[in-house]
Amino acid sequence: MKHSYSTLGSIALAAVLTCVTGAVSAAELKIGFVDLPRITRESAQADAASKRLEKEFGPRFQELQRREAQLKSLQAQLEKEGMTMSESDRRGKEQELSRLTVEFQRMQRSTSEDLNMRRNQELQGLLERADRAIKQIAEAEKFDLILQEAVYRTPRIDITDRVLKAIAEGR
Repeated sequence: MKHSYSTLGSIALAAVLTCVTGAVSAAELKIGFVDLPRITRESAQADAASKRLEKEFGPRFQELQRREAQLKSLQAQLEKEGMTMSESDRRGKEQELSRLTVEFQRMQRSTSEDLNMRRNQELQGLLERADRAIKQIAEAEKFDLILQEAVYRTPRIDITDRVLKAIAEGR
């Protein structure tokens, strides 16, 4: 019998909740939920990280745009004047176009890889701050369980706003 990962996860969560509720016994279980995608979209730190990345990678993107315009210009020149050029001139322009295309693609790939690496570094830092804030809130407010993923949750248990505020305050 095959089980989907979500079904197995639900079964595991139910088992954990059963154990936790048994351990808590008569006391009420206090559960919270944090919407991490919302934190990565709405926090001031995420906005600042985005601006840092734009500033850091702006010159590289401008250079890519310049090279792309150069490629388009050379391509248009070849299409327009290719039939009237001498064979050697046309071959030379085609080789130059090929060389510039390869350089452009290499630069584009390198920039994309570097941007993804830096974006992941920035995201990791933000998530570490969020985890610290979540743990502080959990300890201060005596939560038994805080989830970061859920198929369904009521707004009553969503503590994302408190986490955003704690991150903004530097906690």
